[in-house]
Amino acid sequence: MSTAFASPRNSTVVLNTSLHALLRAYFGTLSRLLPGLAVRQAERLFTRPPRYAGRRSVTVAARRDTVSADGREIAVWQAGPADAPAVLLAHGWGGRAVQMGSFVEPLLARGHRVVWYDQPGHGASGGGAVALPDMLRALEAVVRTHGPFSAAVGHSLGAGVLALALRRGLVLERAVFVAPPASMNEYAHHFARLLGISARVREAMRERLERRYGLRFAEIDRSEELAQVRIPALFVHDAADPDVPFEHSQRLTARMPTARLIRTWDLGHHRILRDHGVVSAAAAFIGGQEHALPAELPRLPEPAPLY
Repeated sequence: MSTAFASPRNSTVVLNTSLHALLRAYFGTLSRLLPGLAVRQAERLFTRPPRYAGRRSVTVAARRDTVSADGREIAVWQAGPADAPAVLLAHGWGGRAVQMGSFVEPLLARGHRVVWYDQPGHGASGGGAVALPDMLRALEAVVRTHGPFSAAVGHSLGAGVLALALRRGLVLERAVFVAPPASMNEYAHHFARLLGISARVREAMRERLERRYGLRFAEIDRSEELAQVRIPALFVHDAADPDVPFEHSQRLTARMPTARLIRTWDLGHHRILRDHGVVSAAAAFIGGQEHALPAELPRLPEPAPLY
């Protein structure tokens, strides 16, 4: 469930082209000869976050807390006045809380308290297998201990978890979704094709995960329920995102009557979190200034040729 919305190219599943070929050959053979073992090993890959190689710190001084979520210890940071309207930041699969650091200072400058945290199985929140239901429970635990929140910003799978929490009753005034995924089942199929896993093994893996976590993929994929979420929502997505296609945000915004979509160019799936235009748009939206936001942010200028 968890690698569920991140491209396997950014995970431990594929380290290089040669390893990819070996994994395909291995799982193709294992799927035919020992399908039970193939299911268990595929599930292990599906629920192990990749190694993180991004930014390591946030520049503002922050208070560090620990929150318990279903037996897991979740590392949480916050900055800003205790009585200020709070904004929650949720990173995606394989990321860290510090990935959301570009949003912290602009939100603090607008008078917010800002809370960000490492997802279970990520960073300072420990290791081991993790899936979307674990991430959902972590978000709900942070809301209980550090909320209420007036707004939230989620990236990638963190945005998917945020959308699911809203469908389950999370109360916010505004929400920002950066490069959100639209379907768990789509990723499971992509994951299986990438590794050469048979349809039989893929479905057995899905059933094992659903029994283990008590949440069906089909329930996660009920994006039509977003029609009942009536808060203002902003989606920001790059036109050429290689990990989560832009059309995922198009599909999701079509479900939400109060949503608007900003398309970016040349920012990909991760650099979008550090772009000044994206961060400024998100902060303005959370501050109630959505009417001034564009439908798209301009392409980055091409470097001038050197003569």
